[in-house]
Amino acid sequence: MIRHMAINPIPQFPDGFLWGVSTSAHQIEGAADAREPSVWDAFTAEPGRIKDGSTAAVACDHYHRYGEDVALLAGLGVDAYRFSVSWPRVLSKGGLDFYDRLVDEVCAAGVRPVPTLFHWDLPAGLDWLERDTPHRFAEYVSVVVDRLGDRVKKWITVNEPAEHTLLGHALGTHAPGRQLMFDALPAAHHQLLAHGLAVQALRAAGARDIGIANSHGPTWPASREPADLEAAAFYDVLLNRLFADPLLLGEYPEGLGELMPGDVASDLKVIAEPLDFYGINYYAPTRVGAPQGTEIEFGGVRIPAELPFTVRQIENVPVTDFGWPVVPDGLTELLTGFKERYGDRLPPVVITENGCSYPGIDDQDRIAYLDGHLRALHRAVEAGVDVRGYFVWSLLDNFEWAEGYERRFGLVHVDFSDPGVLKRTPKASYAWLREVLRDQR
Repeated sequence: MIRHMAINPIPQFPDGFLWGVSTSAHQIEGAADAREPSVWDAFTAEPGRIKDGSTAAVACDHYHRYGEDVALLAGLGVDAYRFSVSWPRVLSKGGLDFYDRLVDEVCAAGVRPVPTLFHWDLPAGLDWLERDTPHRFAEYVSVVVDRLGDRVKKWITVNEPAEHTLLGHALGTHAPGRQLMFDALPAAHHQLLAHGLAVQALRAAGARDIGIANSHGPTWPASREPADLEAAAFYDVLLNRLFADPLLLGEYPEGLGELMPGDVASDLKVIAEPLDFYGINYYAPTRVGAPQGTEIEFGGVRIPAELPFTVRQIENVPVTDFGWPVVPDGLTELLTGFKERYGDRLPPVVITENGCSYPGIDDQDRIAYLDGHLRALHRAVEAGVDVRGYFVWSLLDNFEWAEGYERRFGLVHVDFSDPGVLKRTPKASYAWLREVLRDQR
């Protein structure tokens, strides 16, 4: 059946194109007793924060079962594995030993390790509102690269500072659970500064292939009415340009720089340290209109009435079981738009996440989603965008943050009903992607 679906094969990507899958430490590792606590441990301990009442204390138990998971990587035939290093684990005695073993196992399987140094699991007691945290992050990065840099050549500093700011500090639906609205902007600035300081630390250790993983998507106005156009433009600044302009242009969008803490001009010089690639996590475009005076919930996120925009449904497109619209052409639009906006300031692009949540092991909807997005990505390449790689989110079903274990993004099904077994079963999409990768060789 999988071979039958490949009658119309995915177009060939350029030689040297990097194919991979992604995970993150807090979502899969478990072994909470073998690391220091993070802000997510405190958050999940609060009743009502996680929809199914679960925690990531065990998750997929990747900490103990990484050998089995690396074998799944090897069987899939990917070039690279994007994982994250848990800062709280590195703070614990012997915590880096786990990543030493993991990197060795990944390399032995013929797969390139691509660590992300921060994927939302901030150590408890640290705070992105505080200016000291970026400097603490740089110290931690230096420790990690000193240990792993002989084998790791490609590095990602920070994952999705936009979501961590919006969901964790502005709306309170993610850890650390703050509801600061626009007073959350210092958390954005300090994550960007942490990125810049991390780039400096990595360069000082000899790293030559460094990027960030920012989430982006096209913003579509709900109508051509001036109020909807204004709301959509504001949303686009907050979710796209606020995090891309400082990195690529060395400046904040108009009106935002003066809202940031500290010596912003000096900080921007650090934030804009040259990158070797620009990582983009893409899931969907967003349709945005003027505020409607009522609170709504969209894609698992509460949108307060007082925000100067509201998110609207995109009509006449399929949706995932998360309620996210499936719009592959949005990826082409996003990438060609970035090329037009940033020109030669845009480094080579790597799609560091793209995926969807659907139930079941015979996951034909996921196959259709990935097929459509790979074709859309190829159209961007044909349009002249320098795209160097693509990582599927995710290898494994995992702890999906505030959704707990109800949403399943994995190419491999994990049976969470028996925490002592946590049986892995490759899905139809795993077999499909394996065939795609064979055809790309």
